[in-house]
Amino acid sequence: MNVMVILKTTEEKKGHYPDKKLSIKASKNSSKQDFDFLVGGWKIRNRKLKEPLAGCDEWVEFDATQNLRQILQGFGNFDIFSTKFDDKPFEGYTLRLFNPKTRLWTLYWADSNTVILDSGKVGSFDGDIGEFFARDVFNGKNIIVKFHWDKRNPEAPVWSAAFSADEGQTWEWNWYAYFARP
Repeated sequence: MNVMVILKTTEEKKGHYPDKKLSIKASKNSSKQDFDFLVGGWKIRNRKLKEPLAGCDEWVEFDATQNLRQILQGFGNFDIFSTKFDDKPFEGYTLRLFNPKTRLWTLYWADSNTVILDSGKVGSFDGDIGEFFARDVFNGKNIIVKFHWDKRNPEAPVWSAAFSADEGQTWEWNWYAYFARP
């Protein structure tokens, strides 16, 4: 994986990360076509860690659907993720934008629980593997979030997410999504 992530550290404020930046450089072959494999409708089998960063090893499994559409002449796309949690409808929205100058993608997420667009995960694909990173706070802990896409089989891609509470030294994988065409 040739996506380069470097920590640039300046003065840290009150235990949060506003002055610590992730410096992310695109792979040489990053392009606006990186997510073309995801266009259309999908069935998704999800496996999600019940309590991330809590020493938990209990996983919850559930099904979902997703439909992705390209926008902005292929420089972006969005999808709608639909499922139920405890028999209550849940909807997620992903907006992905490709910056042709930096050749980096930014992936934004919002859902029907928080109704807030997050600050985005930034990264690129190197061949069939994509990695995207952001700083965040989870349950009061400063973390780095990693999204990982594996499209080696474009008819059955896999998305996964991990958190690191130690500046990327270790990662706890907490969500796997296995895609299949309906």
